[in-house]
Amino acid sequence: MKSSSAKKVKQLTILAMLTALLVVLAMVNIPQPAGLSITFNMIPVAIAAIVMGLPGGAIIGGVFGLISFLQCFGIIGYSAMGAALVNVSPFLMFVQRFVSRVLVGVITALIYRALKRRNVKDQIAFTITGFSAAFFNTLLFMSLLVILFGNTEYLQNLMAGRGVLVFILASVGINAVVEMVVAAVVTAAVALALKKSKLI
Repeated sequence: MKSSSAKKVKQLTILAMLTALLVVLAMVNIPQPAGLSITFNMIPVAIAAIVMGLPGGAIIGGVFGLISFLQCFGIIGYSAMGAALVNVSPFLMFVQRFVSRVLVGVITALIYRALKRRNVKDQIAFTITGFSAAFFNTLLFMSLLVILFGNTEYLQNLMAGRGVLVFILASVGINAVVEMVVAAVVTAAVALALKKSKLI
């Protein structure tokens, strides 16, 4: 009984710490052209997926998504693109910002689970998990952006007659590479430290 209680307290503590980290990271985004920015908020999502599996990935992914949605209104940071598109449809913007990040948490947790079942070494599994969080964050965010808002005047102006794939690559090329490399390296380092501390 005590062991179960201690485990719940540990998990709640980790969730609280990762949530606080997400708030801090939300304030240090690096702005890029087209209203996008380099963000490292997927790192706490990857850590949660590693430490707590599907529930942790989904919860912290949801927190990431909620913060991202609130930034459309200038709360906990600011998103120029979000501010422009939330006026088109707050509901679709919620789907694009929130649902995509919950899915990132779920997919990342499933990837980590699959790696562990195949007995992949910890460092490699942690690195792939961090990379996956950043990769799927970019993939889902940009896919839903184009699907839900591709016909809006705002996005059409940004695309400037370019094809969808060219627009996506031009908009997130550098961002995505930086995010994936940093997420892979930092997630592996943090997860290894947590394992040594017997928190995983």
